Amino acid sequence: MKKYINTAFIYAIAAIACGVFYREFTKFNMFEGKTTLAFTHLHFFALGALVFLLVAVFSEITDVTQQKAFKPFFVLYNIGLPFMVVMLFVRGIPQVLQMELSKGISSAISGVAGIAHIIMAVAVVLLFTALRKSKCTIKKA
Repeated sequence: MKKYINTAFIYAIAAIACGVFYREFTKFNMFEGKTTLAFTHLHFFALGALVFLLVAVFSEITDVTQQKAFKPFFVLYNIGLPFMVVMLFVRGIPQVLQMELSKGISSAISGVAGIAHIIMAVAVVLLFTALRKSKCTIKKA
């Protein structure tokens, strides 16, 4: 359980750092429009910290961590989520700097971000597979 709480804590710290970066970077550049940088904070908090707090709870009340699909979930999720957030930065920083991206570069960024989303989707399916096969370990009094 401690491993998953520590993972959640790391994502929470990253979320706070992303939020500070978003706020200060947009303020420094006097940017007031919409940017994908705003989502970096949310992705790390919701998909990182909250998911792993839930995983910690499930690891205590079930044998989910003993399931074959759990370890690949853990690895893929922790690759996919930071990868996804990096792509939000790659898209958001040029937005704030008001850089005009070519259609090819914009498409490439979208394509790579799509790969990150596919990795996350596979990881989520693996998590649900592990949860569905797990058994409750709470002893009834």
